[in-house]
Amino acid sequence: MAEPVRPPAGRPGGRRGIAGVMADVWPPRGALAGGWPAIRPGASSAFAARLKIWAAEEAGAGRLLPWVPVAFGAGIALYFTADHEPVLWIAAITAALLCLVAIMMRRHRLFPAAVMIAAAACGFAAATIKTARVAHPVLARPLYSVALSGFVEARDIRERSDRIVLRVTAMESPRNAITLARVRLAVRKGTAPEVGSFVQLKARLLPPMAPVRPGSYDFARDMFFQGIGASGFVMGAITTAPPPQAVGFGLGYAAAMQGLRDAIDARIRARLSGDERAIATALLTGRRDAITPDVNDAMFVSGLGHVLSISGYHMAVVAGVVFFAVRALLALIPGLTVSHPIKKWAAAAALVAAAFYLLLSGAEVATQRSFFMTAVVLIAVMVDRRAVTFRTLAVAAMIVLIAAPEALVHPSFQMSFAATLGLVALVQFGLPRLFATPDSSTTQRVALWGGRELAMLLLASLIAGLATTPYAAFHFHRVTPYGVLANLAAMPVVSALVMPAGLMGLLAAPFGLDGVWWSLMGLGIDWMIAVTRWVAALPGAVGRIPAFGIGPLILASLGVILIGLLRTPLRWLGAMGLLAATAWAAATPLPDVLVAGDGRAVAVRGRDGRLHVMRAGKDVFATKEWLAADADARLPADASLADGVSCDEAGCVVAMADGRFAAMTLRAEALADDCARVALIVTARAAPSSCAAAVIDRERLRQQGALLLVQHGIGFAVTPARAGGTDRPWWPAPAEAGEFGTTLTPRAPAARLQDATPPETEQGEQD
Repeated sequence: MAEPVRPPAGRPGGRRGIAGVMADVWPPRGALAGGWPAIRPGASSAFAARLKIWAAEEAGAGRLLPWVPVAFGAGIALYFTADHEPVLWIAAITAALLCLVAIMMRRHRLFPAAVMIAAAACGFAAATIKTARVAHPVLARPLYSVALSGFVEARDIRERSDRIVLRVTAMESPRNAITLARVRLAVRKGTAPEVGSFVQLKARLLPPMAPVRPGSYDFARDMFFQGIGASGFVMGAITTAPPPQAVGFGLGYAAAMQGLRDAIDARIRARLSGDERAIATALLTGRRDAITPDVNDAMFVSGLGHVLSISGYHMAVVAGVVFFAVRALLALIPGLTVSHPIKKWAAAAALVAAAFYLLLSGAEVATQRSFFMTAVVLIAVMVDRRAVTFRTLAVAAMIVLIAAPEALVHPSFQMSFAATLGLVALVQFGLPRLFATPDSSTTQRVALWGGRELAMLLLASLIAGLATTPYAAFHFHRVTPYGVLANLAAMPVVSALVMPAGLMGLLAAPFGLDGVWWSLMGLGIDWMIAVTRWVAALPGAVGRIPAFGIGPLILASLGVILIGLLRTPLRWLGAMGLLAATAWAAATPLPDVLVAGDGRAVAVRGRDGRLHVMRAGKDVFATKEWLAADADARLPADASLADGVSCDEAGCVVAMADGRFAAMTLRAEALADDCARVALIVTARAAPSSCAAAVIDRERLRQQGALLLVQHGIGFAVTPARAGGTDRPWWPAPAEAGEFGTTLTPRAPAARLQDATPPETEQGEQD
């Protein structure tokens, strides 16, 4: 009988890790004549026993709370994968029953599993309830001349045009029987009315934009949860009229906050201009649309784009500056330091300042998360509890997910919490071990202070960058190779000069003494822009990543969570998950054909391995997204995109990689010729049933939206933006739904390039 393997002394599981355990149960190389080591009898059971010890340690008291928001979020994610809307009362009752079961099992060994299942059910129910609560009409087809009346709820001042959100009170159109709740409209630069005003106008309305490629961001879903049922642009003049009803508290508050933002922007504009002013305004008010495209792109390429989105860093700086300033001022009064808890008073003042910053910045998802996180930390200080813990992060995550379940699928939430999880793990596990020294004398601490601060900044930038890499690669198709360098060069200036000067400017503005502070803020922003442009110009600064599916992202997310939350050697399972996710993402095949949801843009991969684009309009947004998802550095205006593309008024044609032709047909009279001579036809019209080519027509586009095709033999595997049978509030199913398979095959062999000529077309100018 094999002798049992005893665990090492110390805490359960010891510090030896997997290598140490395997050394006990795995004999040295060469133990067998064949060269492979022999497993001692009982080795597998010993390793299983060690795994059981680790699992028991991970499930210890207080260790499961951070996993509750993970399970809650998994339930929300499951909700968004549903083909149709769940039944509200069934989802709610199921969640309640599972919570009751978990409570009854609190003394059972399966209690942790019951809690996780109940949390997932609660997440599913929370998302279902939120959707039912915000339900509103959504425009199904374009409307070209609509008379609208309503209140202006929001206004964005952009670089080329302005944009407003209109709460509709009256809507007149001969082709539409519904009244939308809110619409988002583009207006001419400088003509946007004030927030809170009642206006009358005419507009062209479009349905919320669906994903431009399968797997890309769903703008329609985002707009639905904002209460917006259509977008468009204003036609003609905007008339301000007396409101037919009282404005109400909500609209009055929005008008007051917008007026405050405008006043701050005006004060900044008096001293700063251009990108300096735009970035200063973005840091203080959350309005970042006026930043020029080249600086905005350079910020994200260099890894400093997070500075433009008010999140945990900004909230921490605001709360930290106020906390230390108030505490220092109170410490100047000797009587207070002895008899009163000035530290708690300073935390309360910092909490008020953070709440004001949240309201001033517009309370976006990332800002909400950072505020809740900061609030929990400050409240912990006020009640004499440890502040920066996984429990703090878990509470903040639960608050955000309960209030806004839709935030889970937003890149801001994903990147923000991933970075924060990495930083909390670094603070709790990494820094204490890294900075532990045998000599704790004052001399030693002073000698190490500078090195420690630099190491902390370096590690924080590295960990946050690595934790957010999967999400940046998935949503934006790029990584930032020099992100650590950019953050090391710019963030100390932002922390020590830009943000404190901005806060002082806000405090000094009512007294008319803010000018010098805006100038100091501008100096720091100049340095940040210089660093951004320098890093963005370095060789290989733009780390382009081809698009991949949701599967690798889920696996990578699980890996990040395991590394961040686990404390035993089981955390290395997270590293294995990240490696597997990387391999999975790298194995994703590139598409051979991409089709826009309206059928007026088609990208075809040619023999050179690059995309060639057929376009019938001036909208280049889809082309830009396709190129980014293909890791292609070209711009939509690049002339090489039209190489090999022949166009006339009836449509366009281009050769695919195998020599066969693909056509985008615009006119009905061209369909007969194209059906006989090409392998693939994309048309926004109804194709004849006798067409010999593989056809993507109006009906398929209407039901499935944008399409991605991968060639298999003479046919194609089709991935739609919307799977068949999908019926969600932000994407209602059509009244008459057809059946479309996952493959597309020509009905008859098509001519190849080497033995045929393309249809009679002339090289046309691409709009």
